[in-house]
Amino acid sequence: MDVLYFAWVRERIGLPREQIDTTAATVMALIEELKAREERYALAFCDLKSLRVALDQKLSSFDAPLAGVREVAFFPPMTGG
Repeated sequence: MDVLYFAWVRERIGLPREQIDTTAATVMALIEELKAREERYALAFCDLKSLRVALDQKLSSFDAPLAGVREVAFFPPMTGG
């Protein structure tokens, strides 16, 4: 699946996107896999209250299943103006 990182998440990880082979069943399980990779991922995902996730371009939750998902995007909350 494609995993996309935006704003400060991308800055901490150092990549805008990557292809990941995962057996994670949920978004949270994917996050735990990523955090275990390297310190830069652990730093990017250390405060989930400051993150949002979209699955196939639809806002979702961290307990959402990943079955059939092709794209996961992580980004900070957005404000209007």
